Amino acid sequence: MRQITRRQSLLFLTGSAIISFITRSVFAQGLVTFGKSKLMIISESGRHSFDIELALSSRQQAQGLMFRRSLPSNAGMLFDYRIPSRITMWMKNTFIPLDMIFIDIHGRVRNIVQRTVPMSEATIASKGRVRAVLEVNGGTAARLGIRPGDRVVSPDIGWQ
Repeated sequence: MRQITRRQSLLFLTGSAIISFITRSVFAQGLVTFGKSKLMIISESGRHSFDIELALSSRQQAQGLMFRRSLPSNAGMLFDYRIPSRITMWMKNTFIPLDMIFIDIHGRVRNIVQRTVPMSEATIASKGRVRAVLEVNGGTAARLGIRPGDRVVSPDIGWQ
């Protein structure tokens, strides 16, 4: 059995620490930040307010809620694609279950996919053409009684 000297151990540990630091630094520089706004969903059960982050750029949309370990109960992220289209998403690198609320160009909930599976690469799709997707904690839509047809109000997006 080969004996590892103290110097070799120190060099290995130092090299590992440097590589880990560089990896974390590069990763941290790669994460994007998001603008903040407010959004309300008006449903039969009442008015439900959310503090949201806005994913407007393709880079923001690609990152989304990946790597987050938690999300406040009244928080969410709105992916605004501006031009209505059939939207597909996935949960890769997303650690928390989410409800995905697909919203049409007029600010109406088109469909909801509830309690998505963390880390899944399965495709999650809108039913038809939508403008945006609101991601909130898994179970929120059921808890608040949010359903297709409900109205979304967000002056920043143009939904009154």
